Order: sequence, then C-alpha cells, then structure tokens
Amino acid sequence: MKNKELITSLSRNQTLWRVVVYSLCVSGYSLVAVLIETQTRYSEFTNLPADIHAALTLVLGWLLVFRTNTSYARWWEARTLWGSLVNTSRGLAVKLVDMVHINESELLLTRNVITGYAWSLKDHLREGASLERLPGIEQNEERPVHVPSWLVSKLYRQFREWKLRGIIDGDELRVIDEEARRFLDICGGCERIRNTRLARSYRLFARQCVFLYLITLPWGIVQSFGWWTVPMTAILSYFMLGLETVAEHVEEPFGHDEDDLDLDELCRVIERTVNDIFAHKVPSS
Repeated sequence: MKNKELITSLSRNQTLWRVVVYSLCVSGYSLVAVLIETQTRYSEFTNLPADIHAALTLVLGWLLVFRTNTSYARWWEARTLWGSLVNTSRGLAVKLVDMVHINESELLLTRNVITGYAWSLKDHLREGASLERLPGIEQNEERPVHVPSWLVSKLYRQFREWKLRGIIDGDELRVIDEEARRFLDICGGCERIRNTRLARSYRLFARQCVFLYLITLPWGIVQSFGWWTVPMTAILSYFMLGLETVAEHVEEPFGHDEDDLDLDELCRVIERTVNDIFAHKVPSS
C-alpha cells in the first residue's frame, strides 16, 4: 500500500516529471555520440578522456550540494517562522483570555485581528494582502499598504486603550507585548526570505556548470560504455538536473507549487486553535 502511494505521489509531481523530460532530451543527445563512435570513422576526434569527467563530477557534486543545502535552509527557516507564528498566535490568545476582562465586541475584534494576521501575512507573501479578505475587519474603510503592520498597530492601539481604562496595568502590558511584538519579527523574517534570493551570478554559474557537464558527458564515456552511454547519461542527467530544479523550487517557499509551504493549512490551524481558545472566554458585561 505504501509503495502504491509512493508511486502515485511521484507520478503527480510536476517538478519531477519536468526533470524526466529534460533527462530524456539529454539522453537523446547522447545518442549522437554513440552513433559517431560505432558507425563512423571520426570517433578518435570526438572522444574525451574519461578521467576529466571523474574530476568534474567531484567538483560539480560539491557545487550542487552547496546549492541544495542553501535552498533547503531557506525553506526550513520559512517553516520555522510560520511554526513560531502558530505558537505566538496561540500564546497571545491564551494571555488575552486569561488576563484581560473585556466586553464581547472587543473580544471578537481582538480574535479577528489575531486570526486575520496569519491570512494577511500569507497573502502579503504571495499576491498581496487586503483588509477586504479578512472576516470581521473587511468593513474597515482604511486601505493600508502593509496590512500585517496595520493589524499589529491595531492591536497596540487596543492595548493602549485598555491600559488607559485600567483594564490592564504596565506589568500585564509587558507580558502581552512579549507575543505581540513577535508578529512583526516573523513578518520581517519572511520578507527577507522572499525578497533576498541566492545571488543571481551564483545561480547562473551553477546552471552553466551542469549544462557544460551534461553536454560533454556522452563524449567522455562513450568509448568505455558504448550503447550503455544512453541510459547512463539519462540517469546522471536526472540526478544533476533534479538537484538543480528542486533547489530552484525550494528556494522560494511561499508560492503555490507542491514543494512550497502549505500556508493555507497553517492559517487554518491558527484560526481553529485561536477560535477554540476564545470560545472558552466569558466576556465581561
């Protein structure tokens, strides 16, 4: 059953299918080297020493490992930031429920701001956030450019009002602030990942190295492998191109591809848990 699920998931992965197509194209190109080696008298002019590709494989392997690790580090940092957002939203909700005695309208507004922050950050990292998409806040006439910052500002305005009314004191405000200020830290970390990709020169250099290696590979191994050059080239190109393609996709973790973070599900988790926490709050009259 597990093997069947594995095969099904692989067959639906568009990224891997794209790599397969590229690998088949490279293996088709390797057929030219095989035909020249076996069917013509010009093989001595096209053969390359196999030792050259042994050295190139080592160097290219280091390059691809660094490329892949760097891209995955960005993906994992993004996942860590969103995990922190889940915990921060829960922590702030618990503190507000247990420490602040407010009426029902303020209770609903605060809950909507906390849950809406996750959805606004998700949209901000993708196509752009808008208050019109946030339940309970969509009627607001303001049109902020940076919706996540506007929501945090609204929270702090609410905290200030509670302090002026004597609902919370300075110590309680400092306790609540510990979670509230984390919202902007998380937003800034996500924006840094989205806006600062790996240096363009390095990405182009890695692609050029892979391209040159695969272009020269069939000519370097055809004398030793003969017709086996075609499947060998297909296998090697699959791994080489696969590493580069996966690194390219993982490098940007906030999109809609299957390799990106499931931000919609993380937002739903935050919404469910925060709503459940606030559901046990008894509003003051």
